[in-house]
Amino acid sequence: MMRLILVIFMLFALPVQALEDTPENRRIEAERYIAAADTKQMLSSMADGLAMNMKPEDRAGFRQMMTEFVNIDVINNASLESMVKHFSIAELTALADFYELPVAKTAMLKMGVYMAEIMPVIQAEMLRAAGEVQLAQAELNRQMPDQKSTATDAH
Repeated sequence: MMRLILVIFMLFALPVQALEDTPENRRIEAERYIAAADTKQMLSSMADGLAMNMKPEDRAGFRQMMTEFVNIDVINNASLESMVKHFSIAELTALADFYELPVAKTAMLKMGVYMAEIMPVIQAEMLRAAGEVQLAQAELNRQMPDQKSTATDAH
């Protein structure tokens, strides 16, 4: 009896064996992540949020395009291939574990509205930064001397 208790204790005391980091195991965990993340729901939420940045008369058409005409399988297949290529098995397992949690599902429902709200700020900041880069480059260009033409020097 004591031996049985010791064996049971050892089984539960040993750390859970992590999956070997192989392309096959990465694919399994990436598939689990994609199923848990629910791309269709994410796109619907994103469409609702992004549509609010458009003129009211354009919103319904945009939502329809995002929810009825975007091929979810194309997105999921591209995501699967990229995830298998770039993430480790530990990372994919952690992502899948997280997205299977109820709190992650409710957080993801809010992600589309969140992204739609901050996207105009991000775009405006990128345009402002690009303007600063152009001004700085123009200033550097003005400090550089003109180059003489070598075509007339050859005659």
